Amino acid sequence: MYAALLGVPPQTDESYYVGFEAAGQHIGLVPGGGPQGMTSPVAYWHVPDIEAKLAEVTAAGTTVKEPAHDVGGGRLVATVTDPDGNVLGLLQDR
Repeated sequence: MYAALLGVPPQTDESYYVGFEAAGQHIGLVPGGGPQGMTSPVAYWHVPDIEAKLAEVTAAGTTVKEPAHDVGGGRLVATVTDPDGNVLGLLQDR
């Protein structure tokens, strides 16, 4: 369904994670929610400094859901929850 929606095949398609690169953004899906408890797609915004952006968005009212961590290949990801409960992702490539 997401391949049809985004018009591109997944860049990563594993049992634990499906990732799409579309229009310069990354959409990550975790089948079954995974250990992170994800229940919906998460859009990841590319940022040059993930720790600085985490500080900025938490000061603006979000809560860190998943701290920055390396998911392989030098890619760091983190998730935050906004005041309405929406989960947003940050992504930094080193």
